[in-house]
Amino acid sequence: MARLVKKEAQAPMAVKVGSETKWICMCGLSNNQPFCDGSHKKTADEAAGKVYRYHKDGTRTEVIDASHG
Repeated sequence: MARLVKKEAQAPMAVKVGSETKWICMCGLSNNQPFCDGSHKKTADEAAGKVYRYHKDGTRTEVIDASHG
């Protein structure tokens, strides 16, 4: 089953575990879920108010909302 989930975060969340810090993926792009692998860096140039679909090959496309056209 496939599922589209809207994520707006562009950085991971730091979680302290004892004296160690773990970085949790908040963008949804990490291949090492639930941990961050740096994939959020791909989101740095996203335009505000736009929605993007990220593909397994590393590319992305803007999602066009057909109901507004």
